Amino acid sequence: MSANHSYFCPCPRGMETVLADELREIAENSQTLKVHQSVPGGVHCSGKLQDGWLLNLHSRIASRVLLRIAQSSYRHEEDIYRLAVKQAWEKWFGVENTLRIDLTTIKSPLKSLNFTTLRIKDGVVDRFRSETGSRPSINTHAPDIRIAGFLDAHNVTLYLDTSGEALFKRGWRHETGDAPLRENLAAGLLRTSGWKPGMPLLDPMCGSGTILIEAAQMVQGIPPGFKRTFSFEKFRHFDQAEWQALKDAVHITPPPAEPLIFGSDISGDMLNMTRHNLEKAGVTFSIPLHQIEAQEIKPPVDRPGIILTNPPYGERIGVRGNRHLQTDELASQFYQALGATLKRRFPEWSVFVFTADLAVPKLLRLKESRKTPFYNGPIECRLFRFDMVAGSNRTRQPRTFQNRQQ
Repeated sequence: MSANHSYFCPCPRGMETVLADELREIAENSQTLKVHQSVPGGVHCSGKLQDGWLLNLHSRIASRVLLRIAQSSYRHEEDIYRLAVKQAWEKWFGVENTLRIDLTTIKSPLKSLNFTTLRIKDGVVDRFRSETGSRPSINTHAPDIRIAGFLDAHNVTLYLDTSGEALFKRGWRHETGDAPLRENLAAGLLRTSGWKPGMPLLDPMCGSGTILIEAAQMVQGIPPGFKRTFSFEKFRHFDQAEWQALKDAVHITPPPAEPLIFGSDISGDMLNMTRHNLEKAGVTFSIPLHQIEAQEIKPPVDRPGIILTNPPYGERIGVRGNRHLQTDELASQFYQALGATLKRRFPEWSVFVFTADLAVPKLLRLKESRKTPFYNGPIECRLFRFDMVAGSNRTRQPRTFQNRQQ
């Protein structure tokens, strides 16, 4: 099991370039991990088994780390069954481990994905029966082992999922707001924005705090996989001592003397949720959080920084708004006021808005300098960048974020 293995790290669509950059940084801590080509939906890598552990521990942007077991061409479901049944699954896990099979396809000619999934399962189970006389059980809810199949028009690839639960599940989130931003997407947005620890960061619609927590963990060097378990821990020949040594090698940096991460939200309940989540995520420094409407914000520090936010929709925008207004009118008034605030109070800041509403620049009355397409699950979104410039309507130096709250 010390041989080199091929890995595929899927990610939210649109994040492939920033994921490849991140994986190359992780590879600097390994003699054997190599990053190969990016393809739509993820990045190919190769390395030892321990490199897979390293990727799971440190990647903020990958959705999973998949270890390639086999690949071949196919024409019928039976070709896929034959590929599955001849793999030495018993070298990787035992009959006592529960199983789940997941299948992803692009342009596959096969008619029934359910039947194809079933034939992969049959191949794995029949292999165990022939080798051991017994078979593993299926558990679709909380399996020990996940096998992933990928079909394109001509080829099938079988993977062992080394991650288990998707990597955006960091192990700290116990409370969420409605449709929270996934952690790996937030991490990718931070990287795309160019934010780095030491730069001021403000999320004026922070919700349950996902963007703030990802940034704060980056400041302290807390790996995203530090507080969770992984499927590879159930593989045969897993070395607990070696895994612990990888985790022990992590250096958590002391809290910064000056807080440069700030958050606010219209909802006090959301801010309480953020505080709880920050604590669970192991963040040991205080992030100033204030209950305030986004269009009322002022700069939290006296130098330019980055605003990165994922605006809520409808109801949360109008938590303290005029209930008699139609949602569209309410949103229009909100964005117009926010745009005016950004122009007046945030000269030389870079503002990034992640949204599925492609009309946001028009609503803000701002011209984007860049728009990057990403997918939040199946939903096509944009990360709009607006570069604020000092204008004649900025007549006086505003008080800082902290002072105005006193």
